[in-house]
Amino acid sequence: MRLYFTKEHDWIAVDDDIATIGITDVAQAQIGEVLFVDLPAPGKALEKGAEAVLIEATKAVSDLLSPLTGVVIDANAALRTRPSLVNIAAEGEGWLFRMSVADRGELTGLLDAAGYRRWTDRR
Repeated sequence: MRLYFTKEHDWIAVDDDIATIGITDVAQAQIGEVLFVDLPAPGKALEKGAEAVLIEATKAVSDLLSPLTGVVIDANAALRTRPSLVNIAAEGEGWLFRMSVADRGELTGLLDAAGYRRWTDRR
């Protein structure tokens, strides 16, 4: 499994042609307590940059844009009743959705863990 990050504070864990998507711990700290998460339905086709998830939190309402093109395979059902999982374990049990990876070339240019840390340290 390979882990990637975006400058929009998303993490992407890629295993073969399946990507698990979530927000980073940095992002969850910035938006405050997560109150509600509207996840994409399995089978939904997403283009890179398209709205994928709506997160309502105490400090912000945020749209997560899909970091990749593909089809949603699964959404984290646990977030329907426990949206706070995003705060508790943003980079683990608080994952948002899984999708197929339609174009592996879209992974080019994403940050690795060290690159993401360097980028956030400059902010």
